[in-house]
Amino acid sequence: MNRRQFIKDGAVVAAASGFALNSASGAHHASQKRTPFKLKYAPHPGHFKHTVGEAVIDQIKYAHDNGFTAWEFNGLPRETTAMQEKVGSTLDDLGMTMGVFVAYGNFTDPVFTRTTDDARDEVIKHIKEAVGIAKRANAKWFTVVPGSVDQQSATSGQDWNKYGGGRLSEGYQTANAIDLLRRCSEILEPHELTMVLEPLNWHSNHGGVFLQYSDQAYALCKAVNSPSCKILFDIYHQQITEGNLIPNIDMCWDEIAYFQSGDNPGRKEPTSGEINYKNVFKHLHKKGWDGVIGMEHGISVGGKAGEARLIEAYREVDDFEI
Repeated sequence: MNRRQFIKDGAVVAAASGFALNSASGAHHASQKRTPFKLKYAPHPGHFKHTVGEAVIDQIKYAHDNGFTAWEFNGLPRETTAMQEKVGSTLDDLGMTMGVFVAYGNFTDPVFTRTTDDARDEVIKHIKEAVGIAKRANAKWFTVVPGSVDQQSATSGQDWNKYGGGRLSEGYQTANAIDLLRRCSEILEPHELTMVLEPLNWHSNHGGVFLQYSDQAYALCKAVNSPSCKILFDIYHQQITEGNLIPNIDMCWDEIAYFQSGDNPGRKEPTSGEINYKNVFKHLHKKGWDGVIGMEHGISVGGKAGEARLIEAYREVDDFEI
């Protein structure tokens, strides 16, 4: 990614101007360093705010001291360029891996399935911007949520005519999505970056999204046929949508570039719900998974006690025999 050269070439203007970074005067709460986890679980901003404060850099350092070797930051595009660089350099210094940020996410409009020139241009704009963000933060992957299905209804209350009017059949919607994903991949391939497509569940969180199933994501990635278009397998969402987690992971394996965790019901830390995460993580480790597992979930207990419980929950599910 050559992040340091990218910074040297002019992306440090905000930092040089003395712009304040999101690290509260270095108020990192020192803790005795713990053994790294077997897998690269990635907390995100807010997971340790009650313990070390709101400053993201302090939270990253605290995560590192407690054995985490990756970090996820969905909202990174909303941060200043200086902060994006600071996150990247901090992770570099600590030997941690940068997980995903969200490059493009649309949950309500058929921007990929029934796209217009304006919608296509908007997506391409976000993808190009994501290249710069990734270089500043030394990221390799970012999330893309490809909009909704084309579900025109006389009572929907939405101006579906702007997408051409008249509902498209499923096959045409899929073809349109493949075409736009190929265009995005052409932008990303020279930079060796990967957008990861996230299937989401209709039942609890995101009714109407186009991408729901792991096999659907697998077929899309095979059709796009690019190293820059892969699957984000969110274990929480796929437990709700289809279950059968380990067999579906195996079937999709060669197109998966990223995992996310979260228990069901509730979308909280492992051990709070029904998913046997120790067995799932053991399976990933056995298959040789060396990528990131983003902790895209909440915490079942409030305050410092909940944050301590979060760490111990991952210790429990990471305690599998190798």
